[in-house]
Amino acid sequence: MSNPVSSTVTAFATGSTLTQASAKAALAAGLERIAAGATGVDCAALAQFDSSALAVLLAWQRAARRRGAALHITNLPVGLASLAQAYGVDTLLSARH
Repeated sequence: MSNPVSSTVTAFATGSTLTQASAKAALAAGLERIAAGATGVDCAALAQFDSSALAVLLAWQRAARRRGAALHITNLPVGLASLAQAYGVDTLLSARH
């Protein structure tokens, strides 16, 4: 479900879980939304995650860049931001907490 965030940004939500078990489906769903023009992802509902969530977010960002857009990540959970920092990929995420 895309929600207008501003006149030029549409966003979709991650859902509450993004783990290895759900990563493949989440990746595919997000790629479809990005292909349709989404330029943002809201992680507010994300409560259960593992390192797979980072891989999915980075893949979504690459897909958006291929379309010539940036993917704006909002409401990244503090725990996921810490995990990104531990893996050294925090600077690759264009996220706002």
